[in-house]
Amino acid sequence: MLEKYLIEHCAPTLASLKTASLFSYHAAQDPEDDVKHLNRMFRDKGVELLILKREENAMLIYVCRRTQLAKDLERPGAKELLERYGYTDTSVDGAIERLRMRLASGDGFPHEIGLFLGYPVEDVLGFIENAGQNCKCCGCWKVYCNEAPDDEADAACIALGKKLAGE
Repeated sequence: MLEKYLIEHCAPTLASLKTASLFSYHAAQDPEDDVKHLNRMFRDKGVELLILKREENAMLIYVCRRTQLAKDLERPGAKELLERYGYTDTSVDGAIERLRMRLASGDGFPHEIGLFLGYPVEDVLGFIENAGQNCKCCGCWKVYCNEAPDDEADAACIALGKKLAGE
């Protein structure tokens, strides 16, 4: 069952088109063993599954490419944005741990999570400043700055999103 969610919600990440994906997973039993099994399967592919938050039978699962996430967290403006939300350690492990804490706090959803999904810093800022409204376009994420994809991976991700949406 977890594999089906992984394919449905993480195809761009599994295809190396996107840094990471996030999905909510509801299960009668704890999928910890399934997550461990999938992590063993994907270890050599550079993909990791992490449970960011648990609530009774629901969990938020983050699927990422750590090497790409490290690069994304080094982009201009990323560290400054994270520091605004209390991230003092912006290494991959430190940032993920702080994100877990922010999710557990119940103080609203941490929209800086867009950085962890590989979204451009400017678009994450635009989303936060506009409360998710007034975007220029919407594909794999809400775009506030540059409507034209910056590179082939962004273009492929947008094309895959449109294809999956039946556009």
